[in-house]
Amino acid sequence: MERVVGIGGVFFRATDPEALRAWYAEHLGIDVQDWGGAGFDGGTTVWSIFASDTEYFGPSGQQSMVNYRVTDLDAMLAQLREAGVPVDEKVDESEFGRFGWATDPEGNRFELWQPPPD
Repeated sequence: MERVVGIGGVFFRATDPEALRAWYAEHLGIDVQDWGGAGFDGGTTVWSIFASDTEYFGPSGQQSMVNYRVTDLDAMLAQLREAGVPVDEKVDESEFGRFGWATDPEGNRFELWQPPPD
C-alpha cells in the first residue's frame, strides 16, 4: 500500500496576498521569497499564499490545500482511483517533481507531490 511520507506544503488563499505575506514576514519572521512563499526543512516543505481567485485549489472555493509528499505518485493515484476517490486526470511534471490532485469525501482538494530524484 502506498503511503504519504510527509507534508510537502501548506497553501492558502488571501484577499490581499502581498499584504498578508508582509504580515507573516514581519510578525512570524517567515522569509517570503519572490514566488510568494517560503521553504522549510531544506525546501522539502513549502508554505505559500495564493490570491483569493486562484483556481489551483480546484473549483470548490476551499480556503486552503495541503500538499502531501509521496514516493510513487502513479501508484498512489492508481490506489486512490481503485478505491473510488475522485482523482484529477492531470499530472504536472517539472524540475520540482511530479504533482497530482484528488478530493476527499468532504470535497477538499489535496495535492500529492513526488519530489525529483536526488
